Amino acid sequence: MDLAWASILILILILICTWRVLNWLWLKPKRIERLLREQGLHGNPYKLLVGDMKEFVKMRNEALSKPMNLSHDTVPRLFSYIQYSLNKHGKNCFTWFGTVPRVILTDPELIKDVLNNNYDFRKSVSNPQVRLLAPGLVSYEGEKWNKHRKIINPAFNLEKLKNMLPLFTKCCDDLISKWEGMLSTHRSCEMDVWPFLRELASDVISRTSFGSSYEEGRRIFQLLNEQTKLTLDVLLKVYIPGWRFVPTPIHRRMREIDRDIKASLKGIINKREKALKEGEATKNDLLDILLESNHKEIQEQGNKKNVGMNLEEVMEECKLFYFAGQETTAVLLVWTMILLSRYPDWQARAREEVLQVFGDRKPDYDGLTHLKIVTMILHEVLRLYPPFIALFRKVDKDMKLGNLLLPAGVHITLPILMVQHDCELWGDDANEFKPERFSEGVLKATNGRASFFPFGGGPRICIGQNFSLLEAKIVVSMLLQHFSFELSPSYTHAPTTVISLQPQYGAHVILRKVEI
Repeated sequence: MDLAWASILILILILICTWRVLNWLWLKPKRIERLLREQGLHGNPYKLLVGDMKEFVKMRNEALSKPMNLSHDTVPRLFSYIQYSLNKHGKNCFTWFGTVPRVILTDPELIKDVLNNNYDFRKSVSNPQVRLLAPGLVSYEGEKWNKHRKIINPAFNLEKLKNMLPLFTKCCDDLISKWEGMLSTHRSCEMDVWPFLRELASDVISRTSFGSSYEEGRRIFQLLNEQTKLTLDVLLKVYIPGWRFVPTPIHRRMREIDRDIKASLKGIINKREKALKEGEATKNDLLDILLESNHKEIQEQGNKKNVGMNLEEVMEECKLFYFAGQETTAVLLVWTMILLSRYPDWQARAREEVLQVFGDRKPDYDGLTHLKIVTMILHEVLRLYPPFIALFRKVDKDMKLGNLLLPAGVHITLPILMVQHDCELWGDDANEFKPERFSEGVLKATNGRASFFPFGGGPRICIGQNFSLLEAKIVVSMLLQHFSFELSPSYTHAPTTVISLQPQYGAHVILRKVEI
């Protein structure tokens, strides 16, 4: 009798597992496909397990296999498959990312609704392993996101950021000294500025977050760079639930990197926690502000459950500081240098403004607020070359969006770069570098539409936006005070996505010293 019941139980478990696999592989995707088509949305028929992934990867590899001309029309290169889908199926279309349908939104009104309604349109992570690279605030939802955002906010308060200006200028001074040393025996010097700018951004985030220099944080950054490449490799494969637990060489390496980074961060955090408890003077960096804010939250809430952040959560936020803080600013700086090298008239105008405001003095906050031309240039760089080219959201319940009724299980693609290059929104010169379009600010340039969102938008707008722009203004100002630069004949234009938008073959420029 016991054997019979055990057999029945095993059979039931097999049937349940079979049903779940069948539902995941075929029934659910086909049901959602039918509902999407009823809404007037078009796309390829669903293909078992892979969806459109084979065509997506093939077209991506073809597009990135060769450089492009010196054009800013990067959509065919960076959104080859999405552009193909839009041309084939029209603006109301969807693609298949494995078993998951993704509706592509290019209408600013719909984009605005999605960004503003962060509870119904939640962050979409196609593979949980992405959280090994970018954990913390960026991956949380609901009350946990609210709690972390509240605790972290004071670290990015404008008054706190102003106190960090000396660290920004110190890091930039170090870079300027290196470059001047390279120019000491020659009138000009050709170099790839991309690794230098990454090192600068890494130095800044190390000092402002943890009071350490880039040298001390070098191993963490090396590990993060490796983790970035491994994460991209994982993202370009079909996601199979549970596959991440299979000990493949890539999976094992990703977990090893995660453990190494956490061990380093744990040592830094524990040391700082001990110093705070013993009443030592704080360094007033991002970690100190975060820990103080966390302690304050715990004290105010008393003995309630799930109050404040535990050590693991603090480590995840620190890891996010490292990755996002370095990556966002580094790519903004490199594309700014590339574009100023290509457009010497704008470089000259920006330098004239910087010298008029600061002369040969170090930049200060009040002066930075008067840099109209530099700000216009940075906005135009962010429009043409946003750090991250798309945002992804998911729908966990049936949702009305404009005239669409999106079924639960659908994911949404917000193609930042494509929208910011749209001629219908920006005019026939959308693919041209024209900073003057921002002469009266972002609101006027966009006519109030959600057509410019390089840092996201709505309640989940990037918490480090002010940090990144402040750092970029200081670095650009100081570099213009000391150097002029032009594109080297060896520069190869090939924007590519390694999570963020980077120059595939570096940023080769010819550097010259400026005499003030």
